[in-house]
Amino acid sequence: MTIKIGDRLPAATLSTLNNGVQPLTTAEIFDGKKVVLFAVPGAFTPTCSAKHLPGYVEHLDALKAKGIDRVACVAVNDAFVMGAWAKSQSVPEEVLMLADGNAAFTRLLGLELDATGFGMGIRSKRFALVADHGVVTHLFVEAPGEFKVSSAEHVLAAL
Repeated sequence: MTIKIGDRLPAATLSTLNNGVQPLTTAEIFDGKKVVLFAVPGAFTPTCSAKHLPGYVEHLDALKAKGIDRVACVAVNDAFVMGAWAKSQSVPEEVLMLADGNAAFTRLLGLELDATGFGMGIRSKRFALVADHGVVTHLFVEAPGEFKVSSAEHVLAAL
């Protein structure tokens, strides 16, 4: 079942690269905060690198001005790939780069994408959500091949 507005985000553990691989639970990420989480099918992929991630970096201050405490990016990649991607894209430390290496969190959300036909295995659909204290208040899931509703600009306009 796909997560929907009003649902609490499921308990899961993701990871980030911070002086080594650091596990982070969804409680640590979302509890007590208003968070924008956006998901990309893969680090270093064309749309993700040229538009999706850069949009959130560019609009970070505007999102904070709208009451967002944290911006996080998640992908079905490992923490080392997410760390290298963040470095290559000059992502500020304020944007949390989360690895969902086995797609466990993505599957719990019901937002997995079977990209085996492209040699990429199971990935995440492209989406963005806003969670207030771990409860989804906004959810924007892209149609296959699209990049519209999960953009930073679209999320910002909806806040």
